[in-house]
Amino acid sequence: MASSEEEESTAVIAGVIGGIVLAVVAVVYGASAGKAAVKPAAAPVAAQAAAPVMEEPEIAPVGEALVKVFFAVDSATLAVVDSEGVVVKAVEVLKLQPKAIVLLSGFHDPSGDAAHNAALAKARAEAVRDALVAGGVEPARVKLRKPETTVGSGSPEEGRRVEVRVQ
Repeated sequence: MASSEEEESTAVIAGVIGGIVLAVVAVVYGASAGKAAVKPAAAPVAAQAAAPVMEEPEIAPVGEALVKVFFAVDSATLAVVDSEGVVVKAVEVLKLQPKAIVLLSGFHDPSGDAAHNAALAKARAEAVRDALVAGGVEPARVKLRKPETTVGSGSPEEGRRVEVRVQ
């Protein structure tokens, strides 16, 4: 009985510490917003062939997103500050959960050409994936979901995002 209570207490403490870390990162991120955007470097053709993009729509997202990365209109360019924030958060959580994966979900709104929007959502998710891999996350631990359409009355920015979950 005591073991179960200790495990529960440990989980609560880990959750509180994780929340504090995320709050600190959010403050730092907010203070440095507006830095110049940088396009990720193109990978060599051989590297692209060695690391195929795996879309795994059968992996359902669990819980809230660790972070949401927002993009400019009709762009898949990941800002440096977003790249650094995503990598730091994901690496911290992956260290605590060695068997977890990073699940990336690219979104687009329903306006415009559906094929173009789906390709753009996928390119955005790939830009986040590339930043995570460049930051030290094992490629096998990063999974992409099929691009999704944002529905409802959310802001236009919500349709230009990639959600990052560690699960």
